[in-house]
Amino acid sequence: MSEQNFILRAVDIALTYKRREGFYNYFKHDALKGISFDLKRGETIGILGRNGCGKSSLLRILAGIVDPTAGCVQCPAGTTRALLTLGLGFQPAISGRENALYSAMLQGASKQEAKSLLPAIEEFSELGEFFDQPVDTYSSGMQARLGFATALMTDVDILFIDEVLSVGDSHFRQKAEEAMLNKINSDQTVIFVSHNADQVNRICSSAIWIDGGEIRALGSTESVAHQYNLFMESLNHLDQS
Repeated sequence: MSEQNFILRAVDIALTYKRREGFYNYFKHDALKGISFDLKRGETIGILGRNGCGKSSLLRILAGIVDPTAGCVQCPAGTTRALLTLGLGFQPAISGRENALYSAMLQGASKQEAKSLLPAIEEFSELGEFFDQPVDTYSSGMQARLGFATALMTDVDILFIDEVLSVGDSHFRQKAEEAMLNKINSDQTVIFVSHNADQVNRICSSAIWIDGGEIRALGSTESVAHQYNLFMESLNHLDQS
C-alpha cells in the first residue's frame, strides 16, 4: 500500500487481561493475539465475530481509547478518530443536547462548530423533548440515537462503529444504515464491528473475521461473510446435536 493511501495500520496487536485470584494465582486471558491489517482512505472494513471474540476490544485500541499489550496502531499525523458505541463518554446527569455538544468537541469540532451541529443532531436523533432531558432517563435505543447522530454529523477522518446499528426500532435501524451508506459513499473511512454478516455485506467493501482473538479470514466481504456464516452454522449444529 502506498503511503498516500494509508490512513491506519494495525501492527501485530495483542491484548492480555491479567488479574490476581487469591494470593499466588493469576487469571490471564489473551483477548487479541497478533492482529495485523491495513486500512486505506475511504475504505469501509467490517469486523465480524461472535460475542467475546475480541472485536470490541480491537475497536477500542484502533480508536486510541485502550493501549495494546503489544504491537501498535499507526496513523498519519493529525488523523482524527471517533468511536461510536452505546453511551461512550456520555455524562448521565446532563442533557442529550449538552452531551452532543461535548461529544462533538471531543471529536475535534470547535465550540462554535459543535453548536452549529446541534439542530441537525436533534433532528436526526428524533428524541423530541428528551433531547433536553438527562441521559440517565434514556433507554439504550435512545442513547444509540444520540450517539449515532452526534458521530454522523461530526467530521472525522476515521469513524469506528460498534454494533450500534443493530439497536433501536426498525425505522431507526433502516434510517441509520441509509445515512451510514451515504457517508461511506462520500469517502468517509469506516471500521464497522458486527456479528451480523448480512449487514456487513451490505455496508462494507472488505471484511475481517475474528475468533478467539485471532484473524480467521480477511478479504472481500462476500468471501469472509460466507466463511463466517458456515462457521456459525456448524456451531448451531453442534448445539442441536
